[in-house]
Amino acid sequence: MSAQPVIQMGDNWEGEDEGRRMKRREKNRVAAQKSRKRQTQRADQLHEACEHLEHRNRKLRKEVDSLSEEQRLLSEALQSHEPFCPMTNCCFSSASSCLQQDNMVALSH
Repeated sequence: MSAQPVIQMGDNWEGEDEGRRMKRREKNRVAAQKSRKRQTQRADQLHEACEHLEHRNRKLRKEVDSLSEEQRLLSEALQSHEPFCPMTNCCFSSASSCLQQDNMVALSH
């Protein structure tokens, strides 16, 4: 016959169960604290990244505005110069016709 373990129902067994429960609760509490800390750190990182991207976006928008203004001024300067330009009928008016004229001149020489 095989020997069966004797189960005691005294305070000793209940004390061990309570001890295990307390250890498990403590481990769970520590794990929950670590999880909340990681979650807070991740939220902080995302907030910093968001602020950085918003700053970069504002900077790029200013650059776009500046370049648009520069383009507008250069276009105005070109338009005001065009009536007085002796090269108005030159190849700048049509790049493709200029290339064709250059090729014909090169072939004839």
